Amino acid sequence: MQPLLQTLGISHPILQAPMVGVSTPELAAAVSNAGGLGAIGLGAYSPQKAAETIRQTRELTGHPFNVNVFCHRPAIANTDREAAWLNHLAPYFKEFDTLPPQELHEPYPSFIGNENMLAVLLEEKPAVVSFHFGLPEQAAISALKEAGITLIATATNPEEAQLAEDAGMDALVAQGVEAGGHRGVFVPEEDREIGTFTLVRLLCCQSNLPVIAAGGIMDGAGIHAALSLGASAVQMGTAFILSPESAANENYRKALKSERVYNTAITANISGRPARGLANRFYRELDKNAPALPDYPICYSAGKALASASTVADSDDFVVQWAGQGAPLSRALPAKELITTLVAELEATQ
Repeated sequence: MQPLLQTLGISHPILQAPMVGVSTPELAAAVSNAGGLGAIGLGAYSPQKAAETIRQTRELTGHPFNVNVFCHRPAIANTDREAAWLNHLAPYFKEFDTLPPQELHEPYPSFIGNENMLAVLLEEKPAVVSFHFGLPEQAAISALKEAGITLIATATNPEEAQLAEDAGMDALVAQGVEAGGHRGVFVPEEDREIGTFTLVRLLCCQSNLPVIAAGGIMDGAGIHAALSLGASAVQMGTAFILSPESAANENYRKALKSERVYNTAITANISGRPARGLANRFYRELDKNAPALPDYPICYSAGKALASASTVADSDDFVVQWAGQGAPLSRALPAKELITTLVAELEATQ
């Protein structure tokens, strides 16, 4: 067995991405029970909900699983900028006979400096903790390592990978631009949008840490390609959205089975931070004569409100449906069956 698989305590080189809003204890447990590494996204959770979710997952599996937290730059409120953005969105809200929020707020804080969330992780001691959008302060990293927790960080370029290695990470997720949702870029303004396989090869050649390939990988052939380039495992997100254990709603599932699945795009208009999803008016219209975006995730308050108005009106114009470029290869399989299928496909390539 590969050293990384031994470290993670898994049988197959397949990690489920910790997709906030889509991942569930049921999905994470099903993946872990099938020999992969399941994951739950805690980035938008309160410490209390995070603890409850970890315990719920532990009740469903005795195997290791990953919990993911967001390490974005703490948001800075700017009432003028936020008011300008709400004014920009007002005509779109009017289309749905509703008003935009009167003001925006930060829906969740960063893990950086979040002593209460750190305390939850140190008490619950999940087998694996992963970081997205950056790294926490070194004291938090040291405390988690001392608790015996395996640490993984997302990197989208070699410089981020070096920072993660220097900070004491145990492995890297090499997340290419093909990936769905918010990629883990440390500084979005400096995103180089490197593709998955190029990034995997760069990190495998330049880093001493095991590399986990992420972005656009949907089947056994994709896993084989990533492993051939030096990756020790893959992380797959979009591939699991259609699994019955995910929290994706029916409209999201229908969209992933429609022609829309062939058109993904990246926009910061939804949350204030670039993210890839099924393209709609969020992606095509809001840039025109737009003011500066509020900080992430403050901007997300407006995006979620407009998405809610769109959903109530039974419209897909402004729904949020994250998906990677490999979305046309999605399969509606239970997580256990999908893992079994992926392993069989991988074995067939060898």
